[in-house]
Amino acid sequence: MKLDGIIFVIYLGVLLGIGIWFSRKSSESTEQYLLGGRSLGPAVTAMTMQTTAMSGFMFMGAPAMAFQYGWYAVWYAIGDAGGSIINLSVLGKRMRRMSEKLGALSPIEYLEKRFEHASVRVIGSLIAIVFLFGYVCAQFIAAGKALSTLTGFSYEVSLLIGISVILIYTVAGGYLAVAYTSFVQGLIMVTGVIGIGVLAYFYVGGLSGLNASLAEIDPTYLSIWGKDLAFYGQWGVVLGAILIYSIGYMGLPHVVVRHMSMKSTKTVKGAVLISAVWNQFFIFVPYILGMIGIILLPTIADPEMVITELAYTLFPGIFAAILLSAIMSAVMSTADSILMQAGSILSRDIFQRFINKNASQKTMVLVSRLCILAGGIVGVIVAIYEPPSVFALVIFAFGTLGNSFLVPYVASVYSKKANYVGCLMAMIGGATTNILWTSLNFESITGLHPFLAGLIISILGMIIGSKIGPKPSKEIEEVFEESRFPRLFSKEFDKNITRDLAPEANRISKFLREEVKQVRGINHDDGFYTRT
Repeated sequence: MKLDGIIFVIYLGVLLGIGIWFSRKSSESTEQYLLGGRSLGPAVTAMTMQTTAMSGFMFMGAPAMAFQYGWYAVWYAIGDAGGSIINLSVLGKRMRRMSEKLGALSPIEYLEKRFEHASVRVIGSLIAIVFLFGYVCAQFIAAGKALSTLTGFSYEVSLLIGISVILIYTVAGGYLAVAYTSFVQGLIMVTGVIGIGVLAYFYVGGLSGLNASLAEIDPTYLSIWGKDLAFYGQWGVVLGAILIYSIGYMGLPHVVVRHMSMKSTKTVKGAVLISAVWNQFFIFVPYILGMIGIILLPTIADPEMVITELAYTLFPGIFAAILLSAIMSAVMSTADSILMQAGSILSRDIFQRFINKNASQKTMVLVSRLCILAGGIVGVIVAIYEPPSVFALVIFAFGTLGNSFLVPYVASVYSKKANYVGCLMAMIGGATTNILWTSLNFESITGLHPFLAGLIISILGMIIGSKIGPKPSKEIEEVFEESRFPRLFSKEFDKNITRDLAPEANRISKFLREEVKQVRGINHDDGFYTRT
């Protein structure tokens, strides 16, 4: 094995160590395994949310798109740069409060309890499972390609090695292992992309040199409409490209669950700041590297390998290995989160909800682990056949999940009138629209991006359905109102209030017992009370 491959094997060993470290703690309860006991602080929340959201797309799909279309691809980056701020600011606090009040441990369970109908959980689980697995297959493909370059092994062998490591630490350590490995991976990702970005930037003479070189090859690379003006005048496509990553994260179950696992609502402020800074350093560089690839790697066979090839072209082997570890970090941080969420849905939302309602904590943890393992095995089998490109698969799965769940999640915390009929119409309408728009290429006919079309239909579905469906119960309305405002007392105070008041309660109880004894010692004599 090459030296850079050995470095990467050491990196995989560190990830396994983190999973084993958290394995015992994660077995304590279902909440501990699925949500880390709702204990994550700002830094870990921000990093796990961003690395989960970015995925292998940023190192493979984004450069490939920029390689194909030029500066048009940056529309996606513009939306992405503010995605974390919008996601945390809109959903963070309210969803954290409401999910705890409802006792929900998964985003799909949360929707059923908020909208009060089992059909929401059934439909939501089906959509989530299908498209989460589509999403994770894209990550598996990216892992196989990156690891094959690092180790020199075949794509199939590389795929098995990389995914085996992900499965081991995810199954063993649960949510905490996923969160803390994501924190480490986030640091590697931003360091790696900045390192190669800076060197490549100066290599082509900065932005002015890049643009001059692109103009010599084809001036339309510089257009906001894409190479050969492929999207000329299609503002509906441009708007969709911005929106899919600026607001789409609010519809991804494996990202939304990060709101539910925060230590408290106070976590949001710090997480927004950290994720926003991280984004500005990370988001735009992969797209620019894709355009640099047009100049330095004009004959590359697979544009999704632009960053990989640039790493070996511009850096010595050891540094290239560190940079390529960043690619695997992006892949693994998303793959483990998706597998974790898929396992949560299968165990909590299907097994416990419809098969064994009285399952014990140990049984639920075991079922979750088996579901994650089974999902990983199925994903590997599918990925070996190399379905469509990472870019195409991610955009399709991301868009469908976003169109299915974004509107229901936002409406759940901002609309007291939103009900299960509206939720169902929003999920089904949004998902169906995105699928049809993509498969039948309605984008070229209508000039509307599939995500924008699905978003419009999902919003209309929620509005119409909520008008014709039943009114939410008084209990849900009360939880809704309570979730709008911060708790009067801290969570710790609520938990310990009985213990804190125990000394006074004991004194009062002792006093009352003495009074009762005295009253029992009183006899009634000729209308007067006298003591015996």
